[in-house]
Amino acid sequence: MDPNSHHKQNLEVQIKEAYGRLVYTYTTHNKEVDRIKKTNTIIKYIQITLSAISTGGFIGSIFADNGTPYKVLAGLVSTFLLAINIFFKDFDLKEEIASHQNISNELWLIREQYISLLTDLPILNNQQIMEKRDDLQEKTSEIYKIAPKTSSKSYSKAQKALKNEEEQYFAEEELNQMLPKHLRK
Repeated sequence: MDPNSHHKQNLEVQIKEAYGRLVYTYTTHNKEVDRIKKTNTIIKYIQITLSAISTGGFIGSIFADNGTPYKVLAGLVSTFLLAINIFFKDFDLKEEIASHQNISNELWLIREQYISLLTDLPILNNQQIMEKRDDLQEKTSEIYKIAPKTSSKSYSKAQKALKNEEEQYFAEEELNQMLPKHLRK
């Protein structure tokens, strides 16, 4: 076997592995966005509900003959709401969502560049492949340096989505259906 062709095969394996790791990271950040959005929605609904109960208790205490139970309810719920607000005051979930979404968007482009490199491998020489690989590794490294950490929950969801649900992949028939009629096979 020609040493050049053996080296090209090794490069292809390395690039495929890097692509796979990148797809995992990309998908994990997308799952992290979903997880944080869900958490943020739940927190907001809890805050709204507690505010409504607290306000209702206050209004009830004004109009009721014996407003003490309403005052107690309003006081307890207000205290609980205050505790929740204090606990979450330092968490900027919208900023966290935006940060993960931005990383995901940047990784998407690199993912597409890896696919293009894998597509172009047969027509590139080893030097060209190594240069493109090194460039992609550098771009990926720069993104990873600023990327926020993801949770193990999101990684598990990404793993399930990629392995079981083939989330980032399309069957040929599926792709064909997405194309305009004149481009279908």
